[in-house]
Amino acid sequence: MTAARGRVTALVAAVVAACVAFQLNASMLSPALVTMARELGTDEATVGLSQTMFFTLAAMFSLFLPRLSDIAGRRRVLLGMLAVMLLGSVIAALATGVGMLFAGRILQGVTGPVVPIGLLMLRSEITDPRRYGVALGLVTAVNGGVAGLDALAGGWLATAYGFRSIFWVIAVVTVAAIGCVAVWGTESRPSAGTRMDWRGVVPLVVAVGALLLAFDEAGALGDADWGLVALYVVVAVVAGAVFAALEARTVQPLVPVAFLRRRGTWATLATTLLTMTGVFAIANGLVASLAQNTTGAGFGLPADLTALVLLAPYALVGWLVGPFAGRLAPVLGYRTVLRIGLAGSVAATVLLAVAGVASLPVLVAGTLLLGITYAGIANIMLNGLGVLLSPPENPGMLPGLNAGAFNLGAGISFVVLPAAQIAFGGSDHSAAGYTGGMITGAVLTAAALGVSLLIPRPSAAETAPRETAVANGRPE
Repeated sequence: MTAARGRVTALVAAVVAACVAFQLNASMLSPALVTMARELGTDEATVGLSQTMFFTLAAMFSLFLPRLSDIAGRRRVLLGMLAVMLLGSVIAALATGVGMLFAGRILQGVTGPVVPIGLLMLRSEITDPRRYGVALGLVTAVNGGVAGLDALAGGWLATAYGFRSIFWVIAVVTVAAIGCVAVWGTESRPSAGTRMDWRGVVPLVVAVGALLLAFDEAGALGDADWGLVALYVVVAVVAGAVFAALEARTVQPLVPVAFLRRRGTWATLATTLLTMTGVFAIANGLVASLAQNTTGAGFGLPADLTALVLLAPYALVGWLVGPFAGRLAPVLGYRTVLRIGLAGSVAATVLLAVAGVASLPVLVAGTLLLGITYAGIANIMLNGLGVLLSPPENPGMLPGLNAGAFNLGAGISFVVLPAAQIAFGGSDHSAAGYTGGMITGAVLTAAALGVSLLIPRPSAAETAPRETAVANGRPE
């Protein structure tokens, strides 16, 4: 018993190490974009494109690598992903121009599905629902930021040693993560012998990638090339139609059409998409903009102080609350805890919209509350349900699609909420604009709460008595 517990603890540590290595790629570079542009002799827009490449590739690989890990082995695929990320980190650290930077960031994006694959590894090893809930909360909370210190460390490293030092730090952490997974990781291949549906992978990746690029371009609003946006949308629609046609004729499809009709699939994906659309641009855009704005509404804080008093605490409280939310989920029910998180996110967003625009203390308090309710609760539950509601014969399917929903929602959020801000307040960053953008986010999150009522109960992962299960509705 002790040996088994030690093996599980070591596996959790290995998965957390892999998630930390990936998260550093996602967050440490954001404060260093100005430094990167200066040291590479280019502009911030070009350097920002490297961020777009990273997140787009991360989303695209998340669609199919979880399923490939079911077939080829989760530990093997995770080690391969980390090795590619290490290569990308070294290339980016040695970059003498934007071409090498782009190549490095593209390779780093391969590690996009590290969280769903890590959760699948833990699910196959941990049978006790409560212990799995704690591990789920710990691993997923890391995906929201490494206790809020990663962005601060990235800014300090870029200022003191140049942007290349960030990539060297990421490389060192990645080497440590590879060692942990190699030594402590356990292999699982629930779909061994199944053929990977590579024919279906191509149009699915093209469809989602085109949508992500469309929303990224549309996010420029007045400066967007709407002809290019329309082209991306057409490509996405055509690729989606090709994907659906191929899956209907494939013996072992990547995403069986019958699974898409299940409430456990579409209700989970819709809830994730709406939640991310409603919350992401508030926590990562409007709040920071309001804090730093010096024209119209705003408090005129410098960027580093904004990160210190708003963004770092937001990530830190999510990191602290996540394991507790995961511990409660098997007892209270994953859906119940999710709805608590979504309702709290709506309340936090309304607080920010009504009072946070005029008071810095309220802005800080509302952002902390959003960190607890979204980053620490709702985000954890959505990731967990993606794993727990996936069909046993295709366990990597729903986590991969759910990762795509997370990324699509983030892209849509940065189009819809800024557009609402302009619609309500014009382009002068007025209080009415910030309020309108945040209220729009609250409405979308409330819609996610409504759709979450349709998600079936993952009964095998919960300890609730049978009476509770009947009251809440049986899973499909």
